[in-house]
Amino acid sequence: MASSREPVVRVTGVSKSFGVVKALRDVSAEFYPGEVCALMGENGAGKSTLMRLLEGEHRPDEGEIRAGGQVVHLRSAREAQAHGIRVIHQEPEIIPEMTVAENIFIGDFRARSGIFLDTDDLFARARQQIASLGISGLLAAEQPCRDLGPAQRQLIEIMRALRPGAKLLAFDEPTSSLTEDEAGHLFATIRRLREEGVSIVYISHRLKEVLELADRCIVLRDGAVVSSLPVSEIDEAKMVRLMVGRPISDLFHRRTRQLGPARIELESVTTKKISNISFSVRAGEIVGLGGLIGSGRTEVARAIVGVDKLIAGRMSASGTVYAPTSPGDAIRARIGLVPEDRKQEALLLVQSVRDNVSLVVPEKISTFGFIDSARENKLANTHVAELRVKTPSISQPVGKLSGGN
Repeated sequence: MASSREPVVRVTGVSKSFGVVKALRDVSAEFYPGEVCALMGENGAGKSTLMRLLEGEHRPDEGEIRAGGQVVHLRSAREAQAHGIRVIHQEPEIIPEMTVAENIFIGDFRARSGIFLDTDDLFARARQQIASLGISGLLAAEQPCRDLGPAQRQLIEIMRALRPGAKLLAFDEPTSSLTEDEAGHLFATIRRLREEGVSIVYISHRLKEVLELADRCIVLRDGAVVSSLPVSEIDEAKMVRLMVGRPISDLFHRRTRQLGPARIELESVTTKKISNISFSVRAGEIVGLGGLIGSGRTEVARAIVGVDKLIAGRMSASGTVYAPTSPGDAIRARIGLVPEDRKQEALLLVQSVRDNVSLVVPEKISTFGFIDSARENKLANTHVAELRVKTPSISQPVGKLSGGN
């Protein structure tokens, strides 16, 4: 039983606030060696904040963190790593000018003859780690990182954290960009690490993954721990009830809908990346677009919003010929895109929630070219309320919000 052993990390009575938002409220949790502990909760429940405390990015307002039985005051990721704590973020930090191997082993380069980088050793170590995860077809050690997709960058972040010395590994939504096969290789690696005595913290909104992989589940709601139970005592319905405070039957109701006319139609659409794509999406309809990494899913979306130029074929929007040459044309046609890489392609991280909300609709907040601050604030507050964004204010920089928000 995990509780009979000394935890790798113990959090006791930890609270953390950002302005008026109480992100964590008197949180206590233990993470044991040789155990996979799932950390569950809705967006804004406090999961990411707790991970940032463990990594040293934030300091608690109250309470303490112990690592190896000793109270620690973590002030940086380097200090956390010195205690064997490593967090694998949902949004990887990759240096695009470096190769895959250099990104994996950054900070752990070995010299040849005491002077020159031993690239043969570097690439050999990277190939071995790539092979051990079963992803040799997706990454090459010598490959530059500038053109990698989000899933490939996520795999690099995972391999970087798997270097020797880890005592606690925290995975924040690690499969969000992975295929089922890639996720299977990751799960095998996590199970191997558990057998080696590493403590695993696993954050995911995919409940089936949690039930398959985890030994224990800690549930956060509104910044507080509401339950800590063995996974053997939980099913999906109970987990949802703990996370949101009400039964799953109250959340989702399947309704019969009358579908309307086609909102977007593609006929033999071809770009440099995709070929002969045809389908339509009707009003009131959700159409899933599936495929492996590199199959062209993202490129179809890019073509629809005018990022990638059509070579052949045609599109129509609500029955009208639609030939976008830029995302601006898509916005005017009331077509939006939520891209894979939100940091690079969707958000201005240093700008406020208000600025990001109003960025693409200047006509709604301006008169004769001048911004009306009252209208801009009203628009931002409306969206924050409708989407239940947890933020201290609409002036908060987007980069300081949790991943889900």
